[in-house]
Amino acid sequence: MRLILDYPVFLRYNKSQTKGSEAADTETDEELFRRFQNGGTSELSQLVERHGDSVTLYINAIIGDAQDAEDLMIEAFSRVCAKALSFTGGGFRPYLYKTARNLALRFASRNRLRRHFGFDDMELEPESGELVERVVQTRERDALLRLCLDKLHPDYREALYLIYFEDLSQAEAAAVMGKNEKQIKNLVLRGKQALRALLESEGITDAHNF
Repeated sequence: MRLILDYPVFLRYNKSQTKGSEAADTETDEELFRRFQNGGTSELSQLVERHGDSVTLYINAIIGDAQDAEDLMIEAFSRVCAKALSFTGGGFRPYLYKTARNLALRFASRNRLRRHFGFDDMELEPESGELVERVVQTRERDALLRLCLDKLHPDYREALYLIYFEDLSQAEAAAVMGKNEKQIKNLVLRGKQALRALLESEGITDAHNF
């Protein structure tokens, strides 16, 4: 398996500045990865463009260091690309996040970092919209949501992030976190219950709409 580690490919990607081809946009991650394995020259950069920033933010939430998070994002892509893997049915993205998570946890353990999952550098704009559809409507409420999320157990925060901010399915989140679907379902349920209570304590009267 060849491995391309051209660093410019991994520079932080701004979707608003790079349009890309419509053909590439319609291809799944699995199709792009398969073409990369078969000798394609641009598919890796397209995958990094799609997922590099979000993976970096996810790692940063675990280790709390943006520069090291970017380095670990590069390593995560490198490890995935170095293996003769075959993905179907949306399997590439969960495997990439699982790889990134394992690298981040090992980095945190090696550097004796406190286990946490922080939202400091994240834009609180969930992909699904459900989690904060009626709650985060102003800057003040955005700040309150961040404050309340930071008070949750790290596992609750991570499960909520993967489901609502990264729009993963419960099965995909389970694969990333090394849990089963029932455990993820429970984490999300308890996390939402705890978040509702915290929001209500901060004066958010419609937190029951979660």
